[in-house]
Amino acid sequence: MRPRNTVLACLHLFKALDPRVSVNEVMAFLYVCENEGLTVQDLAVVGRLTQSTASRSLRALGPADSEWSLQPALGLVRAYLHPSDARSHVVQLTESGLDLRDRIDGLIRQAEPIVRERAAA
Repeated sequence: MRPRNTVLACLHLFKALDPRVSVNEVMAFLYVCENEGLTVQDLAVVGRLTQSTASRSLRALGPADSEWSLQPALGLVRAYLHPSDARSHVVQLTESGLDLRDRIDGLIRQAEPIVRERAAA
């Protein structure tokens, strides 16, 4: 049996944090990794999510000690009030989020494809 591919390896990192993590939460985290400082509205647009789904997904990634966060409160992002719009939050990675981002980046750099090329006959 072959080893798991990169996508599966990344999903296992999330499931090790909490088995309740959802696909939307994984997607939200990856969008924050590529766009630190995005807002809930930004995530809704780039992720093709409703605003409420984008908000719930980001809040599930927040720290357990924050009133803003929802379960499973993975502690991967922190939200701050937008400097020019107090109705909106700007999202940044926490130290744990930066660590997970770096681990995922390492897996991507050593990518294991799902389908291996077949040898020419």
